[in-house]
Amino acid sequence: MTTSAATPLDDARTITALRPRYGRWAAAAAVLLLSSFAAIGAIVSQPLVAALPPPAPALSADPARMERDVRMLVETFRPRGYRQIEQLDRAAAYLRDELSAAGGRVTEQLYDVEGHTYRNVLARFGPDSSARVVVGAHYDAANDLPGADDNASGVAGLLELGRMLGRASLRGDVELVAFTLEEPPYFRSEHMGSAHHADAMQAAGVKVRAMISLEMIGYFTDEEGSQAFPLAPLSMLYPTKGNFVAVVGNLKGLSLVRTIKGAMRGATDLPAYSLSAPGLVEGVDWSDHRSYWEAGYPAVMITDTAFLRNRRYHTDKDTPDTLDYARAAKVVTGVAQAVLALANE
Repeated sequence: MTTSAATPLDDARTITALRPRYGRWAAAAAVLLLSSFAAIGAIVSQPLVAALPPPAPALSADPARMERDVRMLVETFRPRGYRQIEQLDRAAAYLRDELSAAGGRVTEQLYDVEGHTYRNVLARFGPDSSARVVVGAHYDAANDLPGADDNASGVAGLLELGRMLGRASLRGDVELVAFTLEEPPYFRSEHMGSAHHADAMQAAGVKVRAMISLEMIGYFTDEEGSQAFPLAPLSMLYPTKGNFVAVVGNLKGLSLVRTIKGAMRGATDLPAYSLSAPGLVEGVDWSDHRSYWEAGYPAVMITDTAFLRNRRYHTDKDTPDTLDYARAAKVVTGVAQAVLALANE
């Protein structure tokens, strides 16, 4: 049996006949793709989180005190690298005194790494309760660098938070922790101070309502294009100016991220955005909150987005004069309202 070969004209007619069908399929695929992206974007960024009204009386952080603490850490206790144990101990003593003066019940958690003793500084506020709210920041710096934003800014925020909590009415248990050994060579290892703290709580059966890591909270800029992203599509969901604070969590902690973001939005006029994503996204688990995820606790990071915005990250140009203390204080004011919302549930 034989058949005649199709002519070019026949092929053209066939393609023309199919074109409307392919066009409908392409349009449907585009709609599905855009809908999927919108759904994923809504989960990742939770753009419609409403601002929660602050409690009365509202707490307010002091930018001048925060600047004083940043300068103390950078100018008096530099360097704060893992080799400078004496300097780290001097910084820890300063933190201990400040948190005690704020009304905290202060203790230390000592642990050994490669023949050297390091210490976390812990301060408890409020009565014992069935679940604890933990807020932490690392006071070490990378090598001999100044580390003003990374992470003297977070530690200054922790101290100012302690001063506010000392004046607040708390119904639940809040623990502030100044960690050591967040920076290399122990970064993302079991030797981080936060890992020791999280493991100790887990071993003791302590329940944690939330952990908040303050990681670089002092650098802001209104320059267009100053904000970078770990994934290019994220630029469609967030501002391209580095003038906001970010609440970063994992996909298990969507509810916690929403609560903290809402409290921060209600506390000040500083824009608060959020990202909930798996740790494989660059930067999502690059701080002490990772240790609590590893221990099974709900945790978030509050950040100015670090190297994605601050080009002075891990350089000798990360100095106190480069920080915006007015906006950093707004971050801490927002964190205080979030802590109250969590502790007083």
